[in-house]
Amino acid sequence: MNTGKQILALLKKDLLLERRQQHTLYGILLYIVSTIYVIYLTLDDPDAATWNAIFWITQLFICINAVAKSFLQEAKGRMLYYYTITSPIAFILSKLLYNAILMIAMSIINLMIYTAMLGNPTANFLSYSAIGILGGCGLGIIFTMLAAIASKALQQASLMAILGFPLILPQLMILVRLSKTALGEIFRNGIPLQMISLLLAFDILIIILSVILFPFLWKD
Repeated sequence: MNTGKQILALLKKDLLLERRQQHTLYGILLYIVSTIYVIYLTLDDPDAATWNAIFWITQLFICINAVAKSFLQEAKGRMLYYYTITSPIAFILSKLLYNAILMIAMSIINLMIYTAMLGNPTANFLSYSAIGILGGCGLGIIFTMLAAIASKALQQASLMAILGFPLILPQLMILVRLSKTALGEIFRNGIPLQMISLLLAFDILIIILSVILFPFLWKD
């Protein structure tokens, strides 16, 4: 079986497991609703800058809760089985693709509930939505790699937090600055393509690093 077929088979497996274990998905949805509701009770009508900052904070913690389980739920025996039927590159690429799809869906749900409860101060909601989905996908890719590394350690959650901070910080800074363009009433220079290119290049770099480093973890 070639790499492409292996990736599709593993992706289908993850989607079937998610469908069977719906309690985990409902738990994430409950987390989204309860978090935004607490923010609504606290702030009620936040200004645009606060609205934007809190949105990315919720995106970050939703990503941690949604993606962390991708490797932590895999038992050692199951990993040994994967070792005999697939390649490490196909395995990590399937995880990256699955978590990217998951975070796209979670980003859309988060944005819908967020705007329903806290209003919509954006001047261009479609642009903000596209940035939110792109950012959620990027966060999912980063935390997939971190979850793969943390799964080999005893203190998984602590290790993810330690490793994630230097990687997440620059991306969050880019996303916050980029999303501010959709909050202004006038686009002076349009959406800055340089920042979008930088964000995409950062995501591609993480994917390349995952493909290079994961085979070493695979042998452990």
